[in-house]
Amino acid sequence: MGILSSSSSSPPSSKSGIDSPTPSPDGAFIAPSRQSRAVCYAARDRFFECLEKNGIIDSIKEKEKSEERCGMEEGELRRECVGSWVTYFKQRRVMEHNKKQTIEKLEKEGASVL
Repeated sequence: MGILSSSSSSPPSSKSGIDSPTPSPDGAFIAPSRQSRAVCYAARDRFFECLEKNGIIDSIKEKEKSEERCGMEEGELRRECVGSWVTYFKQRRVMEHNKKQTIEKLEKEGASVL
């Protein structure tokens, strides 16, 4: 057995509990189906509702609070979505919040749209 060989013939799984994307015959990865994306988005929406209800903006920085109050919803999100999507959704939520806060601040200061 060499350094690069593996005793397992199955592909590695991602941390989120979903198997890694399946490569197509030409080597490109097969995108999630419309149905699996819809299930993922629904899980994301339930997780974000829980965060909103509990006053949590950044579930990455406030990980303990998020896990304590929305652990079940986050577990569902991790089961239903690819790991990179989970990270993206969490980061985008914070970015959208910051963008909204900045726009509100500028409007209070009298800024206008060009």
